[in-house]
Amino acid sequence: MSALVRVSKILADRGICSRREADRFISKQWVKVNGEIAQLGQRANVDAKIQLHPKAKKVKQQQVTILLNKPIGYVSGQPEKNYKPASILIRPSRQFHLPNRQNPRWQRSHLQGLAPAGRLDIDSQGLLVLTQSGRLARQLIGKNSTIEKEYLVRVKGLLDDKRLALLNHGLSLDGKKLKPAKVRWLNKDQLIFRLKEGRKRQIRRMCELVGLNVIGLKRVRIGQIRLGNLPEGQWRYLLPEEKF
Repeated sequence: MSALVRVSKILADRGICSRREADRFISKQWVKVNGEIAQLGQRANVDAKIQLHPKAKKVKQQQVTILLNKPIGYVSGQPEKNYKPASILIRPSRQFHLPNRQNPRWQRSHLQGLAPAGRLDIDSQGLLVLTQSGRLARQLIGKNSTIEKEYLVRVKGLLDDKRLALLNHGLSLDGKKLKPAKVRWLNKDQLIFRLKEGRKRQIRRMCELVGLNVIGLKRVRIGQIRLGNLPEGQWRYLLPEEKF
């Protein structure tokens, strides 16, 4: 007999919502397991029949995802020390409208539960994703995520072919081997990094290991979504037809 699993975990594993969202839906009695209303903390077989109330489905449909061109000097998550969180930039006056597209209108409710899906260091700039969708956050930063992220990295120092090869594969951080990366020169002082993981200050630490000093770092792509012409300090909504 297989072990029982929390209903919230089953919903998350099926890609329906995050565990936190599942617990919220369960607390509102919007989830049924094998025809019975689920209770918080309830466990079930992994193949149990689970149904969401239409109200839960409506909440999921109304969730928004925001793309921000984060400037240097803002933290991607909670405020720390004397620095401000990037989320304070999500205001109507800073919304960027794509030309010839139907751009959603800003609503204050879009700030509720809005959280960064991945970090971008205070000294780094570029594409930052903030979302109300736990399912999307899991897709982007979950332990099984395979979404590639691309960075332009301005460096100072010498880098021979051997150390460039190490940047692509062979380095370890905190005693754990890094996944293979794709790193190449863009010009004489700028590298392109393409990674499928995001450890804390990973690129800067990788560069330190091969004798390089990072003097500028900008994220320009996450999956299929590019920073494009989004101005620094401005944001826009991810459109329904756009997929990571």
